[in-house]
Amino acid sequence: MFRSRLFLVFVLLLAVPAAYSDDRVDFTLPDMQGKPHRLSDYRGQWVLVNYWATWCPPCREELPELEVLHSQSDGKAVVLGVNTEAIDHEELSSFLEEQFLSFPILVAGPRPKPAQRLGSLQGLPTSFLVAPDGRLAAKTVGPVTADGVRQFIQQYERSN
Repeated sequence: MFRSRLFLVFVLLLAVPAAYSDDRVDFTLPDMQGKPHRLSDYRGQWVLVNYWATWCPPCREELPELEVLHSQSDGKAVVLGVNTEAIDHEELSSFLEEQFLSFPILVAGPRPKPAQRLGSLQGLPTSFLVAPDGRLAAKTVGPVTADGVRQFIQQYERSN
C-alpha cells in the first residue's frame, strides 16, 4: 500500500505538463574524491539527480530505493546523489560507507548555486529525472521508489 501510494504521488507530480524548455540541462559537480562529473557525460541514459542531506529522514529512507534503481537498471538509468549540506568530508564519507551506495555522490554544499541545480529546491529530497537526450523529463519533491521511477520511464517512452 505504502509503495503504491508513493508511486502514485511520483506519477502525479511528474505527469503534470512540465514548464520546461526543450533545452538540454547540464551541470558539473565534484564527487567525494574531487573528480568532476558533468551531467552531459551521462547522455544516452536516464539520469535521476537526487538532492539530499544526511539530516533529512525521508532522504535517508529513500537511499536504498535509489541504490536499487541504480544497481538494477543494466546501464539504462543511473542515479547521481547530490549532497546539499555543510558537513565534514570525513563525516559524510563515514555515513556513505554505512549505506553501501554504489552510485556517485556529488557535493554541492548547503546552498547549491543555480548552475549546480536543475531547478528550484523547495524541499529535500528533490529529484529531477533527465531523459537520455539530456532534457528534463520530470521533477518531484519527496521520496521516490525504484519501481515508481521505472514505471514512469516506461510510460514516458511509450508516449514519446
